[in-house]
Amino acid sequence: MGEPTVVIEKDVPVPMRDGVVLRADVFRPAAPGKYPVILQRTPYNKNLTTVGMLMLDVIRTASEGYAVVVQDTRGRYSSDGVFYVFRDDVIDGYDTVEWCAVQPWSDGNVGMYGASYVGATQWLAAISRPPHLKAIFPLITASHYHEGWTYQGGAFALGFNESWTMTFLAPETYMRLAKGKPELGERLGELLGGIDDMCHWFRHLPLKDFPLFGEAAPYFYDWLAHPDDDDYWAQWNIESRHATIPVPACNVGGWYDIFLGGTIRNYRGMRERGATPEARHGQKLIIGPWHHAIPPSNVVGEVNYGFSTTALAVDLDGQHIKWFDYWLKGKANGLLEEPPVRIFVMGENRWRSENDWPLARAQSTKYYFHSGGKANGLRGDGLLSPEPPRSEPADVYTADPRNPVPT
Repeated sequence: MGEPTVVIEKDVPVPMRDGVVLRADVFRPAAPGKYPVILQRTPYNKNLTTVGMLMLDVIRTASEGYAVVVQDTRGRYSSDGVFYVFRDDVIDGYDTVEWCAVQPWSDGNVGMYGASYVGATQWLAAISRPPHLKAIFPLITASHYHEGWTYQGGAFALGFNESWTMTFLAPETYMRLAKGKPELGERLGELLGGIDDMCHWFRHLPLKDFPLFGEAAPYFYDWLAHPDDDDYWAQWNIESRHATIPVPACNVGGWYDIFLGGTIRNYRGMRERGATPEARHGQKLIIGPWHHAIPPSNVVGEVNYGFSTTALAVDLDGQHIKWFDYWLKGKANGLLEEPPVRIFVMGENRWRSENDWPLARAQSTKYYFHSGGKANGLRGDGLLSPEPPRSEPADVYTADPRNPVPT
C-alpha cells in the first residue's frame, strides 16, 4: 500500500459568530501545502456520501489539488442550533466561507457548489459578500424563495412544499425534539407514515392546521402566513440583490426542472447587473433536457434524449474542476474565451453554444389549443398547433379549490 493521497477529517467544528458550532467533513490532499477550498453547505446530511458524491466527486476533486469542505447547516444532523429554512444561511454562509479561508490547509480562495437547496446556500452566502468567496457553481436552484419556490404564479406550491417538508426536512428535526419526549416520538411516527399516504395529506384543509409538522417545521406555517412577496421574503430575495453580488456563477439548469426560471433569471440578472466586472462577464449558463435530479438523467418521462445528456457524457465533475481551476487557481484554461451559454436543443437533440440568452434571433410563435372534445385528460385528444382553431367542440373539467391539484 502506498501513501494516502487524500486526508479525510470528520466532524470538524466550525464556530459561528453567535457561538453555535456547525460541523464539517474535510477532504484535502495529503501532501503538505495550502490549497483552494470548495465548500458545500447542506441540510441533507453530509454523512450521506452517496448523495454528496452525486453533486461532486470529492475524492477526485481533492486529488486535483483542492480542499473540499462539506458542512451540515445549522440544526441539521451533526451541527448544533435550530434549523429554519433559509433564515441562517446568509450569516452562517459568510462565517463558514471566512473560516475556510484561514485554515492552515487553505490558500484563502474559496468557492461553493451544490444543487437545489444546496444551490440556495451558495446564493444566500453570496448576498452577504464574504471577502474570500471567489466563485460559485449552483445547480438546479432558484432566484427567489417566494415566487418560483414556495409559490408559483402566486399559488402555494402545495405538492412541493408538503412533500419536501414531510420527506426531507421535518423528520430529522422531530428526531432531535423527540429525545426524552415520547409524545413527539409518536408524532415522528405519524409523519413518517404520512409519507406513504401523501396524497391523503394533500387534501387536508385548512392548511394552517396541517397536523404533521407542528414544532418540527414552523416555517411551513410562516410560508402560509405570508402569501404575498412581503418583507418576510425580501430578506432572501436573490434577484433583488444581483447588483450587490460580486462573484461569478456557473448556473446549471434543466428544461424540465422546477427551478428553470430562477436559474435563467440568476444568469441574466448577474450578467446585466453583477457588482463587479468579473461577476458580470464571468457568468455561465448550462441547460440540459433534465428534470430536478442529480445526477442529470438522459430519460425524462417517456423520452430518451441520448447518451450526450448523461452524467458520464456531460462530466459535471470535470466542469466544476475547470471552473474552479480558473477562478480559484488562476489557470489560463480558456474558460472565458468560450461562449457563456451551452444549451441542449430538444428536437434536434444536440448541444449548442450561444453568446447570450435569450437568443436575439429568436422569433415568437403563437400556439393554439385544439380539441376533439376530449382534451381534458392525460390520454385525451388535445394538441397544440400554430394554426388557429376553427369550429371545435368544447371541453369540460372541474376546478374545485376544495380538491386542489397538489402542484
